[in-house]
Amino acid sequence: MESNAIEAFDQYAEDYDKWFESLPGKALFETEVEAVRMLMQGLEHPFLEVGIGTGRFAKELGIDYGVDPSDEMIKIAINRGIKAEKAEGENLPFKDEFFGGVFILFTLCFTANPERMLSEAKRVLKKDGRLIVGIINKASPWGQLYLKKKGEGHPIYKHAKFYSVDEVVEMIKSLGMTVEAYSSALCQNPSERLYKEPIYDGVRDGAGFVCIRAGQTT
Repeated sequence: MESNAIEAFDQYAEDYDKWFESLPGKALFETEVEAVRMLMQGLEHPFLEVGIGTGRFAKELGIDYGVDPSDEMIKIAINRGIKAEKAEGENLPFKDEFFGGVFILFTLCFTANPERMLSEAKRVLKKDGRLIVGIINKASPWGQLYLKKKGEGHPIYKHAKFYSVDEVVEMIKSLGMTVEAYSSALCQNPSERLYKEPIYDGVRDGAGFVCIRAGQTT
């Protein structure tokens, strides 16, 4: 992650975390957590989240370890009881084949080298482990909203590059991994009156949040 993006996350860490306590924040959080959880069946610990942020998702999903390049984000994650340390997803400080599950949630869009981040995730996965990538789908109303925020110079999203599901799947497959399953959420349009909604198996047209589960090719 570029230094100016890290500085932005350091500066806004507390504001970012507190937003999830707002009514719309709670609705999105609960919906997105369930979309990730749908794909966790059969995964065995230990788990790693790359780009753990403040640890809210890791805490709720029972993820053991996390890395993030932001000092301020890491402090909050550690206070939540996560074994978190400062590191970049493109250079993970773990040995090969250590984790049963690696999660990259909302993080791929903030790296200048997504292929390298995915490659590192594959390296630290056990042979029978699984990678779960969660993205804001560029090809959705939510993706267009965040692209608009980026264009307007939002302090955090101006550093992001958003992807479609097909683009991320292509990156994963290029590593020799097999995509096994998807889950979709945020099919409601962006608004101030958000609500927790159902989670869908597979890729649903217009879904703002899509999770992709991939395994090592045998």
